[in-house]
Amino acid sequence: MAMTTPISGPVGTFPSTSTTGTTGSTGTATKAKTGSNAVDQDMFLKLLVAQLKYQDPSSPTDPSQFLSQTAQFSQVEKLSQLADLSQKVYDASRQQTAASLMGRSVTWADVSGTAHTGTVTGISVGAATPNLTVDGATVSLDAVSSVGTAPTPAA
Repeated sequence: MAMTTPISGPVGTFPSTSTTGTTGSTGTATKAKTGSNAVDQDMFLKLLVAQLKYQDPSSPTDPSQFLSQTAQFSQVEKLSQLADLSQKVYDASRQQTAASLMGRSVTWADVSGTAHTGTVTGISVGAATPNLTVDGATVSLDAVSSVGTAPTPAA
């Protein structure tokens, strides 16, 4: 369902048509991706074009306002990219931490709270956190409470 609502901006108020949760000709619901940079960029550009389209020709908007809005949008976009990059660095750091535990003795608590100790024999990268294979059991890196040295094999 399309809704027309006025949007106020530095050039005044103008109509805007927004559609969310509309039903297409096939009867399936369609939604815009929220939180996506593409949607944010598209929305910003549409608002900028609408402001230019609906401005009063007898008193045009100061171009410095548009430059200011573009600069602010660029800052927000770069901060979003920086947050994504920081998350990737954090994930890589956790994976490296898990890899550094290979062959070491770890202690962890299971869901019932019972402490177990074993040697890390493998690692895998899960959807949210790296997992360790400890004496045949899969243990989340988050569940590890202590790390010791690798047991010395008997000669």
